[in-house]
Amino acid sequence: MDQEQLEKYEFQMGETRGKLAMASDLLTDALVLVGQHGVYCTSVRQPNKPAMDLQIILQCMNESKELILKAMEASKPA
Repeated sequence: MDQEQLEKYEFQMGETRGKLAMASDLLTDALVLVGQHGVYCTSVRQPNKPAMDLQIILQCMNESKELILKAMEASKPA
């Protein structure tokens, strides 16, 4: 984790929203890596899609990111 980036987010958005923003960035980076891996590890039944385990990982990560973004929006100061 990039401590300097975390501190920047916390300064800009507050401690909680800054941590959520950093978590969102980390998830985005992981999604990109898993997506790249999915290009090479395709499903046997559906060659145009990533392997089933990668599809499940991507789905869980996308849902987690959505929850983080919703939490950030809900904690936004009025």
